[in-house]
Amino acid sequence: MKKTLVVLTGAGISAESGVKTFRDSDGLWENFSIEDVATLTGWEKNSALVQDFYNLRRQQMPTVVPNEGHKILAKLEEHFNVQIVTQNVDDLHERGGSTNIIHLHGQLTQARGCKDKNKIYDIGYRAIEMGEMAEDGTQMRPHIVWFGEDVPEIINAVEKAAEADIFVVVGTSMQVYPAASLVHYVGDKVPIYIIDPKKPDIDMKKNMTYIQAGGGEGLAKLFDILTKNT
Repeated sequence: MKKTLVVLTGAGISAESGVKTFRDSDGLWENFSIEDVATLTGWEKNSALVQDFYNLRRQQMPTVVPNEGHKILAKLEEHFNVQIVTQNVDDLHERGGSTNIIHLHGQLTQARGCKDKNKIYDIGYRAIEMGEMAEDGTQMRPHIVWFGEDVPEIINAVEKAAEADIFVVVGTSMQVYPAASLVHYVGDKVPIYIIDPKKPDIDMKKNMTYIQAGGGEGLAKLFDILTKNT
């Protein structure tokens, strides 16, 4: 019987494919304030600006490809029951070959209305136009969880974390909640691997192993560690 491997991924793994990270040292994302493009207040203030911002992010998606880290996570499915929990809104995990993915913060390739959060539209890489209405009669918006909004998928993610036989964190600073809290739901005896060039500022448990490397390099090392006895 395969062990359950749960992997929490953040912006760092997508950055190796050329996707701009959400937070840079200057607090801006593509020269935009996070408050202007990633909050409900920003949407209410200037929905056209927010729409254009995510249309550009969506337009970028076909120009980037999954990197070695994404491919290694898919390859691990040969040895484990792999569950990806990602903070990323791109589709690189899907295109990299992973089959079980929880998107905590929504997906660029989906849209919804402003009222009905449960009616999700698959739109691929096309733009959402201002004046394009959802079935709930409201303007279509990106299916993205903005700061201050509920994170419905966190319930499923918590359940998966609690079921993990092995838990891995890749490319996230562990500063964005509720995703950062998932490590606390992992069983006390479950091995936890942290992969990041910079050591995250979290309490290291006795069963935590830190791999100081980028996503691709770190996951290659992890693959060797986890599969040498399988």
